[in-house]
Amino acid sequence: MDVFLVGFMGCGKSTLGKKFSARLNCPLYDTDRETEILAGLSIPEIFARYGEAYFREKETEALHRVAELPDVDFRIVVTGGGLATHHNNMDWMNGHGRSVYLYLPPEVLISRLKEDQNRSVRPLLKSLHTDGQLRQFVTEKLSEREIFYQQASLIFNPLKEDITTLVSQIINLGSCNRH
Repeated sequence: MDVFLVGFMGCGKSTLGKKFSARLNCPLYDTDRETEILAGLSIPEIFARYGEAYFREKETEALHRVAELPDVDFRIVVTGGGLATHHNNMDWMNGHGRSVYLYLPPEVLISRLKEDQNRSVRPLLKSLHTDGQLRQFVTEKLSEREIFYQQASLIFNPLKEDITTLVSQIINLGSCNRH
């Protein structure tokens, strides 16, 4: 089963994906890395040379390629924060596995992104220089994306539940659409 981790940047998809993968001893893929491999460029370079629309096309292509890899019992796929909102990707992920929305309140996301050492290489944050700009961006983008994230098979708050709970909930999802 493919398990797709979705949510806003800074929600902990990469960190939780690594823990989840180690716990289940299963492969881990990151659509950001796979997109860079596919394009032969880093994400900031893709944005700079070709723009966000091109990046979203390549990101979707990378998502589909990962899911076409040889079948395994479990495969964890960490997705970029905007992937779920483009090209019907949320529907596609739900049709090809289980999606998990890692929900964090806006204030927590803002705080994490404010302290993020990688903030300068995140193309969508590059032009945000003040705390107010960051707050406005997160609030607006999260509001736009929430309708997609809420379509996930499972909504999980990593501040309230631990990895053991998530693993158990994923395994128990079976054929349920929501838990």
